[in-house]
Amino acid sequence: MPYRASVIEVLLASPSDVAGEREVAEDVIRDWNAVHSGNKQIVLVPISWETHSSPLMGDRPQAILNKQVLERADLLIGIFWTRIGTPTGDAVSGTVEEIEKHISLGKPAMLYFSSAPVHPDSVDTDQLTAVREFRERCKSTGLIQTYDDLVDFRTKLSRQLAQTVNDNSYIAAQLESLNWLSRRDEPRFERFDPLTPPSRDLSERAKSLLTDASMDPRGTIIVAEGSTGKIILTNNKTLGGANNPRVDAEWTSALEELMENELIKMTSATSYDITSAGYNVADKLRPPR
Repeated sequence: MPYRASVIEVLLASPSDVAGEREVAEDVIRDWNAVHSGNKQIVLVPISWETHSSPLMGDRPQAILNKQVLERADLLIGIFWTRIGTPTGDAVSGTVEEIEKHISLGKPAMLYFSSAPVHPDSVDTDQLTAVREFRERCKSTGLIQTYDDLVDFRTKLSRQLAQTVNDNSYIAAQLESLNWLSRRDEPRFERFDPLTPPSRDLSERAKSLLTDASMDPRGTIIVAEGSTGKIILTNNKTLGGANNPRVDAEWTSALEELMENELIKMTSATSYDITSAGYNVADKLRPPR
């Protein structure tokens, strides 16, 4: 029976020595879909540079891959064993660059490191050392997972993938944003006229956010997860992220108000643009000069 579902794209990022783990990860994603997609109305789609990139000239290869593949991903699963990969010019390897850029956008990354034994003569010691150094660096900035073999990897990833989809605040926010868009497209008996938008019904934070966005050179609002909470960026201002959950919730509610009233529109997983109606309301909110 057909049903509507939101798509979460899962980037599988790894060097070339963990092909078995990548196959297991795809199996785990398929298993999750078989059990949960109908009930939760969510479908997980594995993506990678091998399947979701195309030839293009004019930039660093990894920069092109970042635009074609990385930027569309909602969740990243990184896997390492003995190899770190090839330097990109910006990072020690393509996989590391993908992980670092993904995290910088406030998106969740699940990192796994194999503890399987290796024979010293069968590995590149420089590559192995780089993996160990990266693993230690990751330990200081987050929580990583080690595994003993493919069976252990499957067991841990199956459980932890479900936890991440269920509990991660970034994924929850993206799903809620998609729900806004879906609700917006549903027939409604009452609809705001964009020519006479409801500026007096907006909260003070929503008015402030809309006014700042209207003065942003691109009319854009960026939303990210910072170390101290959700951060909203517009017009060179940082809103929220002050380690105050209540304030963060108020700014999130303000963003919802602007979406529901069609004063901003979602343009990517983390950005919103002000609409023509939004500019009209902002003009009325600003005090006359």
